[in-house]
Amino acid sequence: MAEIKGKLIAIGGAEDKGTELEKVLSIHHNLNFFELGILRRIVEEAGGLLARIEVITTASRIPLEVGNNYLEAFGRIGCTNVGVMHIRTREDVMEEDYQERIENCDAVMFTGGNQLRLTSIFGGTQFLRTLHSRYKNENFVVAGTSAGAMAMSNTMIYEGEASRAHLKGEVKITTGLGFMHGVIFDSHFEKRGRFGRLSQAVGSNPSCIGIGLGEDTGMLVTDGDQMEAIGSGLVVIIDGHDIRHSNIADIPEGNPMSVENIKVHLCAKGNGYLVHDRKFVERMAEETTPVMKDWD
Repeated sequence: MAEIKGKLIAIGGAEDKGTELEKVLSIHHNLNFFELGILRRIVEEAGGLLARIEVITTASRIPLEVGNNYLEAFGRIGCTNVGVMHIRTREDVMEEDYQERIENCDAVMFTGGNQLRLTSIFGGTQFLRTLHSRYKNENFVVAGTSAGAMAMSNTMIYEGEASRAHLKGEVKITTGLGFMHGVIFDSHFEKRGRFGRLSQAVGSNPSCIGIGLGEDTGMLVTDGDQMEAIGSGLVVIIDGHDIRHSNIADIPEGNPMSVENIKVHLCAKGNGYLVHDRKFVERMAEETTPVMKDWD
């Protein structure tokens, strides 16, 4: 595996303000998320309170509101060197100002919304190539929440109702932004009941590890392989490498899938997982990252 110097932080959501449902969440709920420390962790991994962070609101239907909420949130923890990129089209991506800003920042944060907007707007652009190069070769942080997290992998779920996810063909998959290979991220995993959805994605692509991110929860990925659970909730790991029976290739679309011997791991804060070795790690935090400083 090629050495990766940067870090990914994939977050399951709940602070995501890019959908109509989340638009009406209370201020109290949003502040609960910030107090949990995931945004602080992003700032710390990016280099501290003086780090330059660019928030990319492309996935959201309400980019102005989302951008302002992130400016306020980062400001509450003392990080004010934050910019917002309201990139809405592929023409916007070509602007020199945006290119210069991602060449000079310490971290980017993709907000939630619609992950297909991210791939259709950034796919194949110099903007994305620059992010890939910086992530691979520098101590650079790529963070994303909800849709922003789901788009990080090479294989990406872009559609699939939880109530019908056990039926073949109901889970739609395409190519993501490609920061991490061999995994599939899913977000809002517990509250939206997405176990069946991620199971079908893994059953169809058993070479990939499924990573189900709960609300207020994320995975910090270092060296392109070592994952540490952060936040208050649960990360569900679905491993399909040892699947024996599977009917997914043979049944007509719309029929229930049948899969034998999927492995499941549950990760709470501080637990980890090694993707290449397919190994659960009890104390990943002590092995890969320093204890977070108390900035209060």
